[in-house]
Amino acid sequence: MDKPILFTPYEIELLADEKVFRAKAQITVKVRCVLEAIHSALTDELKGVELLAPAGFDPAKCQFVKGEHLEDFPYQYLDFPKHFEGSNKFTFRTLWWWGHHVIFALILEGEGLLRYKQNLLNHYREVAGHDLDLSLAPSLWEWKRGQGYTLPLTRDRKSEVAAVLSGRPFFKLARFVPTGDPAVRDGQLVEIARQAFRAILPVITP
Repeated sequence: MDKPILFTPYEIELLADEKVFRAKAQITVKVRCVLEAIHSALTDELKGVELLAPAGFDPAKCQFVKGEHLEDFPYQYLDFPKHFEGSNKFTFRTLWWWGHHVIFALILEGEGLLRYKQNLLNHYREVAGHDLDLSLAPSLWEWKRGQGYTLPLTRDRKSEVAAVLSGRPFFKLARFVPTGDPAVRDGQLVEIARQAFRAILPVITP
């Protein structure tokens, strides 16, 4: 006879608590509304802006995604602007990782990478000092922050940033906002998205 699968008292309590699931559904809708508002704000930010984008880039293209299993946690994100074609990646992602943080990330790989690296270093004083981090992870799809994962772009770290960029076949700049940050409670994420996007623009404009 197969061994029965048993639930802990805590798991039973959660399974029986309909308030948990109703709250999750309501929060999911609110997060989507925040992402839609960020899409609208970034659309305004892009008006009249010339981007150093790869061939085939469509400035109107975007994507909203919802999932349940980013290291066992739900997530929702917006990619806008969005360009994934072969090895070319040119995307600004707003990722809400439940239980962790909201991340505003510029993802770059492939065509134009050398120019983007040069732009970051040439405009380092403009880009640094805006709560941005450079990802140190071996993958673009790592979303943790902290020692071993990210390097803060402070104004005294240009040489460190240059050393990290020199051997990387891609790079990602990101601003992290913890879920418990007052900015989340006070509805400031759209403005933070604008600030993060403005901060990274020197990297992707002529």
